[in-house]
Amino acid sequence: MSENQAENPNTPSKVSPLNCLIGSIVAGGLAYAIFNLMNAIAISFASKPITASNEVVFRITIAVRTLVVGMTALGTGIFGLVAVGLFGLMIQTLIQKKASSDNS
Repeated sequence: MSENQAENPNTPSKVSPLNCLIGSIVAGGLAYAIFNLMNAIAISFASKPITASNEVVFRITIAVRTLVVGMTALGTGIFGLVAVGLFGLMIQTLIQKKASSDNS
């Protein structure tokens, strides 16, 4: 951490296209991994029927299965959007650097 950031932690660090690209690749990889996990969980739940004679247990089981698959889908969506956003930020910083070098 630089000396200026140590004094004021709210100072934003420089954004470079390489950092954005690396972050986008990491977030995209996590999104893909969570997506595969979600598919495996959904297939596992679909292949195992609920064996409960009690109606309350049956409904709670369905709710828990829905929540588990929904949470993994949410994680996939969030990391996917972060990857797209970081990639867009990379493009924006490249365009700004090109425009500032053309004006100079």
